[in-house]
Amino acid sequence: MKKIVIFGTSPAAIQSHYDFTNDSGYEVVAFTVDRNEIKEKELLGLPVVPFEEVETIYPPVDFGMFIAVYFNRVNKVRMKKYELAKAKGYTLVSYISSKAIVWPGLQIGENCMVCDGANIRPFTKIGNDTFVMPCAVIGHDSVVADHCYLAIHAVILAGARVESCCVIGANSTILNGVTVARECVISAGAVINSDTQQKGVYTVNQPILQPLPSDKLANVLFKVQV
Repeated sequence: MKKIVIFGTSPAAIQSHYDFTNDSGYEVVAFTVDRNEIKEKELLGLPVVPFEEVETIYPPVDFGMFIAVYFNRVNKVRMKKYELAKAKGYTLVSYISSKAIVWPGLQIGENCMVCDGANIRPFTKIGNDTFVMPCAVIGHDSVVADHCYLAIHAVILAGARVESCCVIGANSTILNGVTVARECVISAGAVINSDTQQKGVYTVNQPILQPLPSDKLANVLFKVQV
């Protein structure tokens, strides 16, 4: 059984620990966060160690890592830690729930999470560091790029493309063949029927393109702990 360290101590990390422990071939042995973020030395009975020195305590040759961070700053907080962990030499593992519907031939990258109830249709490609939350649907021949987050019940229809660093909100729908440009935020319940503009924020009633860029407005529309 491969042993892993989880980056994070927030609810995202606790949920990830539960998923890996109960539904994977991985054993979580520790948590890690930046030294100045450590409030307790243990979480769920496991040590919490400084990220600055994690590789000396849990060497990358023996341990993998999972970055358990949601979509803060349009996934860029997670992206940064992903890049730093890779630079330290870690293999970033992915989690695919046994209760997800995933067809043979799925192309999926590192540090991805596919949760229970998700339905990923054939000929789909998912990049690195992308989270697909419970009951989200990705239609056939679609592409979801690196560092994205698909919330609960988000629907990506066939042939659509979601570029990097996007947040697709709960119960939103991206119609067939549409391209969501990089760093977009699609609010809960929105329906996107044409290509979007980079860093656009799209709500149920209308798109908001400026003045607030998506990496700031996202934290207003979606309140969640990192």
